Amino acid sequence: MNYREYSCGMEPLADNSSLTTEERNENSLHLDTMTTREILTLINAEDHKVAPAVAAAIPQITEAVDLITSRLKAGGRLFYVGAGTSGRLGILDVAEVKPTFGVGLDTVEAIIAGGAKAITESVEEAEDDFHQGGEELKLRGIRENDAVVGIAASGSTPFVLGALVTAREAGAATIGIACNHNSRLRDYSDVTIEVIVGPEVLTGSTRMKAGTAQKMVLNMISTATMVKLGHVYENLMAGMQITNTKLLQRAIRIVSAAAGISADDAAALLDASGNDIKTAVVMGKLQVDAAAAQQLLAKADGYIRKAIALGLNARD
Repeated sequence: MNYREYSCGMEPLADNSSLTTEERNENSLHLDTMTTREILTLINAEDHKVAPAVAAAIPQITEAVDLITSRLKAGGRLFYVGAGTSGRLGILDVAEVKPTFGVGLDTVEAIIAGGAKAITESVEEAEDDFHQGGEELKLRGIRENDAVVGIAASGSTPFVLGALVTAREAGAATIGIACNHNSRLRDYSDVTIEVIVGPEVLTGSTRMKAGTAQKMVLNMISTATMVKLGHVYENLMAGMQITNTKLLQRAIRIVSAAAGISADDAAALLDASGNDIKTAVVMGKLQVDAAAAQQLLAKADGYIRKAIALGLNARD
């Protein structure tokens, strides 16, 4: 059954019996007889397989980041869609985007099958609702400038597949993240990221290696996208929101390091900038006031490096 058949109203049935993520791991067949140390050593050994599997998918992750970046630059939004562990990992990534990069829910949002209740409780039946995934995106006004990342370890979760069908119909970019070869997500995604971590230590428990792989990929996608969008200067969190004392101290260190000035001077610049790190960095680098720095940043579309170059060129 292909995408066209699904889009005509036929719901997919998830037969996961042949999936790698559902196979038994030969290394853990005697898990229930092992000592605590043996169990932990085995889990750790299996976890070592995750990073190389993610590395093998970097070409596809690169495509995904570039596609998402292009949509966000055009004023679009990024949606993560998942169920169970996959959905919770999407929510976790989105929850960290605003404090880290200053990008809010109006730009990046996560949708989980079963709604808010599914964040802390299992709502297993929700993932089987093919049409509801699409309905959730329609409620958010999905449009062609948007990008949708469907996260499903199996690669066959109906809620996720339905969301991707709706995204495609709206002209949005679609990306799939799975942990099985030739997953169904391939029929629904412009880019499919398949990270093959092998059978779990606990058979079918994809919160383990598969979950770790998905978290790593989401870290890569959100971080690289935000770097490309100008929310990072050098390797510093220039878009970070200052919401408590710890983050204020971090912001002072960021401005001090970026502008090559003392902590006291950095604190003064942050105060003068209204606690905007980007503005404070440009002020420190160019020795200009907040208004001039903000004007340069506006011309540079928020990219600190470009704003500094514009300021230096204006002096020549």
